[in-house]
Amino acid sequence: GSNTTETHPVIGYRVRRARKKGAKLIVADPRPIRLSEEADVFLQLRPGTNTALLLGMAKVIVDEKLYAAEFIEQRCKDFDEYAASFADISLEEIGDITGVPLDQITRAARIYAETKPAAILYAMGITQHSHGTDNVMALAHLAMLTGNLGVRGGGVNPLRGQNNVQGACDMGALPNVFPGYQPVSSPQARSKFEQAYGTGLSSQPGITMTEMFKEALTGSLKALYIMGENPMLSEADLGKTAQALEKLEFVVVQDIFFTETAALADVVLPAASFAEKEGSFVNTERRVQKVNKAITPPGEARGDSEIISALAAKMGMTGFDYATSGDVMVEIASLVPNWAGISYARIEDEGGLCWPCRDSEDPGTPILHTRGFLTKDQRARFTPIAYAPAQELPDDEYPFVLTTGRVLYHFHTGTMTRKSQGLNTLHENEKVMMNAGDAQRLGIVQGGPVRVTSRRGEVEAVAELREDMQEGTIFMTFHFVEACANVLTNSAWDPKAKIPELKVCAVRVASL
Repeated sequence: GSNTTETHPVIGYRVRRARKKGAKLIVADPRPIRLSEEADVFLQLRPGTNTALLLGMAKVIVDEKLYAAEFIEQRCKDFDEYAASFADISLEEIGDITGVPLDQITRAARIYAETKPAAILYAMGITQHSHGTDNVMALAHLAMLTGNLGVRGGGVNPLRGQNNVQGACDMGALPNVFPGYQPVSSPQARSKFEQAYGTGLSSQPGITMTEMFKEALTGSLKALYIMGENPMLSEADLGKTAQALEKLEFVVVQDIFFTETAALADVVLPAASFAEKEGSFVNTERRVQKVNKAITPPGEARGDSEIISALAAKMGMTGFDYATSGDVMVEIASLVPNWAGISYARIEDEGGLCWPCRDSEDPGTPILHTRGFLTKDQRARFTPIAYAPAQELPDDEYPFVLTTGRVLYHFHTGTMTRKSQGLNTLHENEKVMMNAGDAQRLGIVQGGPVRVTSRRGEVEAVAELREDMQEGTIFMTFHFVEACANVLTNSAWDPKAKIPELKVCAVRVASL
């Protein structure tokens, strides 16, 4: 679920470097990617069947007793119940569901179980499903089964969709926690923040972004303040997203460029880019790193924290009078135990620190879970999982599966990269990647115009034919407003994480 070399090029380079040094490589993806060319095993599964594939690998490890018995005994619980759940799972059925030959599933399971240490890297090809939480749990189970947690070179490593998503989550940009993942339901955590902020705080979790658009459609949400996000291209089912934004009474957009979402806003606040302000970023390994201001923001643009503080002052709030961004870091250290030892001086001198870093002498924590897990008994729990198909599957009217992603030359909704003439020259328009045999049957030619239609809308783009694409599967991006795949995608979501099923929906394709 990660096209690593194109969407996370630095990590992709390190994977390739490790491969050249002899590391084993398993790639699981519905379409061929750069890394699948170098992989020991390429598991080309059908979109939306990740859970089944991972259950198949786990069954091989359990049935062949390739698991790390000592690690499981000392660090985990409920293994017997979990192992018993595979009695009703057939590898032949797994093969039929995923489209992956059984010998490849078996080989991948053996390589992962027998090679130590082994790391799992995953991205939104795993999470953006109506069963995304199950996918992540299944990955965690593989690492638990094989003892690949709490060790250097192991772990389950999520590759974030945008830079500093990790930092935003660390700072409480989630509906159920304060900064540092301290639950809003915790009286102790709430009391601490109430004293620091001089105000009362709710014990009830908020709602996720996907829920916000749903609430806007019902009229129960009246206003939205959108920062550094362009939901008019990034959200599933853009027709419904547009309706939600238009129904809101008041919309504020804060961004560095005038986006498609900004066009629907009542107020647009020009923000500064990363190079125009001082602050910190947190990367995939939880390393807090300093960013220094290189140039002055243009025109009326201001840093995000400056804008927020100015708004707070206008609203009569106190406590937002930070002289520098370093003052913000001091406040973070005072309220977030895992950041208590982090300061601007230290991250500049030491090249960054991995949290948890609990005091000024703490060198940070590059590897999590070396002694125990963040549970009451410090044990990881095995939980049986069942495969569930995607919410929308192909039928006679919509016989293809659309899966989405990114390409090397553009990023996310194109807010920045499509301002670059050079990048537009390298990749100037949306392409519908599809199997050459499927295209021939439909009278579609290489570079020819096609129309892709789902139950939610239609877009027009050009065909890119590939012999190695799966039959019945097409791939598109959401970089291009002229033909954005999210006009087509399904807004059904995972009941736990509330993330939309952006990676699977049913479509039809026709030549123009």
